[in-house]
Amino acid sequence: MKRPLDIVILGLSLSSSWGNGHATTYRALLRALDAAGHKVTFLERDVPWYASNRDLAAPDFCDLVFYTDPYELVSKHAHRLFGADAVVIGSYVPDGVEVIDVVADLGPKRLCFYDIDTPVTLAKLERGDEEFLARRQVAAFDIYFSFSGGRTLDRLRDEFAARRPVPLYCAVDLDAYRDTGAATEWDLGYLGTFSPDRQPALERLLIEPARRLPDMRFVVAGPSYPDDIDWPANVQRIEHLPPGKHAEFYSRQRFTLNVTRADMVAAGWSPSVRLFEAAACRTPLVSDWWEGDRKFLPGRRGRDHRAEQRRCRHGIDEARRRTTQSTCRLRLSTRGRRAQFRGARTDLCRGNRKRRRQDRSRHQAFRAAASGLTRKENGRWLKETKQAEERSSWLPAGPALSDRTFVQHF
Repeated sequence: MKRPLDIVILGLSLSSSWGNGHATTYRALLRALDAAGHKVTFLERDVPWYASNRDLAAPDFCDLVFYTDPYELVSKHAHRLFGADAVVIGSYVPDGVEVIDVVADLGPKRLCFYDIDTPVTLAKLERGDEEFLARRQVAAFDIYFSFSGGRTLDRLRDEFAARRPVPLYCAVDLDAYRDTGAATEWDLGYLGTFSPDRQPALERLLIEPARRLPDMRFVVAGPSYPDDIDWPANVQRIEHLPPGKHAEFYSRQRFTLNVTRADMVAAGWSPSVRLFEAAACRTPLVSDWWEGDRKFLPGRRGRDHRAEQRRCRHGIDEARRRTTQSTCRLRLSTRGRRAQFRGARTDLCRGNRKRRRQDRSRHQAFRAAASGLTRKENGRWLKETKQAEERSSWLPAGPALSDRTFVQHF
């Protein structure tokens, strides 16, 4: 390993998972960085709604420091920001535009952005909404880590002038998220904060089926749902579920529902952290469709949501369901190893000029070696090579490899 890095991250929240999915992603990523020997400082804006709902006030894997406003951030922590090997600013940081400007003015060694909401961010920028990031600032980052892969990376580079867009999918701590062996309590459940653009899918895939199947048991956990929602009697509501109870929650479901925000469905290649959490707990998933889902979800894709739901609830016996459980975690745990094995052929080396030149040289050598083949064999070889490169190029880093994806670029 190279020398340990000193990394400073300014994110939405690490101390509280209330109403956001950022905290669990940051916790898994930072814990892995700490285990790899790197020093991480997390700077979090001290806001009342997270202060009153903190479930990790003193992490043992990083230094967690609170600040009150951008002025205090610079006056008290300029030395940290200037001396760090890399400064990473996350999406939805309060007063994000001002924070980015003042940090950039300090001239850090490497300034990066970690967008855990990339499709939403780009949609906001297209509307002229610069809540936490200004369009002019995208080009200022040395690296733009993106929650989404696929064509979103091309958009970041071509439309928004990002210098080095790199996919960094959500992470999950496989030690914290696993099947607890708890007795099944619900047939179908969902974990997520209320979002207007997710609610129609939740209505269609969980609430309406609950009305039609009064003998089945359902659960929805998460804050901010309006009081006027007509919840069926067989749907249990949990206002807030801290991360320490997530594994137990998933383990008590026969199936869990994954619902994706509209902007992320449109962009594709945007798996939510809940998808990884459920898979780590070996809970079979029922998910809406989005481009790239087959790279993250094992099994075939259903054409009819209602038919698939009926099949999942009534047409799968317990032995088949448990086989699906094992497949979920196996797919999740081996994904990182496969990406590690492929090494320089993955996104881990994206942007590294020296290795890009080496890759081109290897590719030219391969083509030269293929010249002795027949035209038909050569065409087949080139097609298979291209397909293999496309598969490895967009291969998710996986929970076991997210920290390596992160530090490889520094």
